Amino acid sequence: MPEPDVDRETRPRTGAGTEPGTGPETGSGTEPPGPFRVRPIATRRGPDPKQDRAARTRLLVLTAAAELFTARGFRHTSVQEVADRVGMTKGAVYFHYPTKEALAVAVVEHHYARWPLLLAGVTAEGHGPLETAERLLAGAALAFRDDVVVQAGTRLQVERPQIDAELPTPYVDWTELLAGLLSRAEALGELRAGVLPRTAARSLVAAFFGTQHISDVLRERADVVERWAETAELLFGAIRAE
Repeated sequence: MPEPDVDRETRPRTGAGTEPGTGPETGSGTEPPGPFRVRPIATRRGPDPKQDRAARTRLLVLTAAAELFTARGFRHTSVQEVADRVGMTKGAVYFHYPTKEALAVAVVEHHYARWPLLLAGVTAEGHGPLETAERLLAGAALAFRDDVVVQAGTRLQVERPQIDAELPTPYVDWTELLAGLLSRAEALGELRAGVLPRTAARSLVAAFFGTQHISDVLRERADVVERWAETAELLFGAIRAE
């Protein structure tokens, strides 16, 4: 007897949004539809910046923390080092981010906030669902190469047991997003016969994040765009209808 098609199961989504006052906001407090929904992580937070100068300072602190988290990890980064990097006192950093966990949470939330912007940009180009999936992953590869917040957010997710905050489960939203695109591609006849959208989505997510991790270990992601292009050509060639 054939196994049931678990590829078409509906699973709950897990995601994270941005830190209030420093990134995209929902305004009404409700979650927008679709993947990468805004779910602020529970942690102590500093006051929302009321002036542009305060918001810029907050972003400088967050970026400095992201650079250090990327290079050294959560455990080996201190708030004093973040303060030294931006030329502030440690107390001034604590005004914006009351704990080191709050800094890590802010970086992770900003990491997740990158993906809706990428999705909106690629969607606006008007491609079919399969090419949209290809372009999204290509754009994500560029972000992993060039964006320190994306790099830091990924490392912090790996180091989640060391951080006293409940960070979102990684990979889930990417799998849901790609599964939805591939289901639409299947309906349009863009997928090779026999390819299950969710199975293919899981494989793409595993391949993408494995590629960026290997590139990080071997080349500090200097070649992640080229290595992913090679992998994407192979995988999308295998699932695309002839």
